[in-house]
Amino acid sequence: MDFLHALANRDYKTIARLISLAENQVPGIEKTLRGLSQQSVPVIGITGPPGAGKSTITDALIGQIVAEDKTVAVLCVDPSSPFNLGALLGDRIRMSNWYTHPNVFIRSLGSRGSLGGLQAGIVDVMHILKAAAFDYILVETVGVGQSEIEIAGLADLTVMILVPEAGDDIQTLKAGIMEVADLFVVNKADRPAADTFIKNLAAALSFKPGNKQVPILKTIASQKEGTAELFATIKKHWISGISNDKKNWLLAEKAFLLIQQKRMKDITRVRLYEEIKQTGITNLYTLVAKYMTE
Repeated sequence: MDFLHALANRDYKTIARLISLAENQVPGIEKTLRGLSQQSVPVIGITGPPGAGKSTITDALIGQIVAEDKTVAVLCVDPSSPFNLGALLGDRIRMSNWYTHPNVFIRSLGSRGSLGGLQAGIVDVMHILKAAAFDYILVETVGVGQSEIEIAGLADLTVMILVPEAGDDIQTLKAGIMEVADLFVVNKADRPAADTFIKNLAAALSFKPGNKQVPILKTIASQKEGTAELFATIKKHWISGISNDKKNWLLAEKAFLLIQQKRMKDITRVRLYEEIKQTGITNLYTLVAKYMTE
């Protein structure tokens, strides 16, 4: 099958098939991926704690993109069962209006046990989507706390969604997440504590390394308020360009994830489970040492 021709014409069935092949590491897919050319497409990471409104804001951004007659691919990384690694796709109900829209491609990916909110295979998926030359790529993470910093290694722009009730979360932001976000959005800004929260957040961000001013926007995503300003800010960020240093770090992070994925390809949780079940081993260091010497 001529994947290159199909991708150039943004054939959704072909894109979906390639993603499935990449996710399951079907033999020969790596050769296909190496043959795909990359387009300059902004990758926007949408992250934040559970309940902050990531899916609602993603839905609103899709509306903004479609209104400009642009195309968008949306990757929704959902929580996975720790036992069978299957994805829980409940949040996708909020985007049901776009599944049949010709300018929108939506794909849900299970996190498959990744602690950082993103599965390693997402690098392959983004490679495919960039070859399909969408105008925008949105990546919505699981929302698992401080480990969400992983999205910063994959996205050109990382948008952190917070809510006024987060209060103490600002202390968590100081521990790491604050340093990776390019843009903060305080959603549900009609709630009483919103202005105080924004003031405290701005104060915390004043200590960000490099003293770079990070925009803070207010939205009420459920009513589509502030989402147009959010999209305008995202476009402005992309137009202003990304530093070569950040580009290099993005590439280094993707290369690291790919190498990690390849070296760990024969080691799965299921394989470890079966070995523990059969041997009854309880000293994990003995088990790990075995795989380190293979």
